[in-house]
Amino acid sequence: MDNDNQILPPPSFIALYSDARGRLRESPDVVRARYELCEDLATHLVEQAQTLYHVQAPSEFEVLRRIHTGLCSAESGLASGEATWIVTRLAELLVWQCPELPTPSPAP
Repeated sequence: MDNDNQILPPPSFIALYSDARGRLRESPDVVRARYELCEDLATHLVEQAQTLYHVQAPSEFEVLRRIHTGLCSAESGLASGEATWIVTRLAELLVWQCPELPTPSPAP
C-alpha cells in the first residue's frame, strides 16, 4: 500500500484482495477505496442494527444474519467477502458476537 495516504486498510480487509502469495489482485487505490466504502457502511449500519434488534429481530445474531443476507444480494454492489467483512466489523462496533457467516468468495 502507498505511504502517501493515511488511510490504511486492516490486514483482514487486504486479505480479501490478495492472492495466495499475499499479492494484491487490485491496485492499492482500488483496495483503499473499497475499504473506505465498507468501513463507512459498517459504521452507518450501527444505528439500523440497534433499531432492528429492539423492534424486529429476536437476537443480535439474527440482526447480523439479516444484514449479511441483504449485503450479499447482487443489488448491493458488494462482493460476498466485503459483505462478510462489513458484518464482522459491524459486530465489532456493536460489541456483539458475530455469528458464523458463509465463507466469502474472492473479490471480483
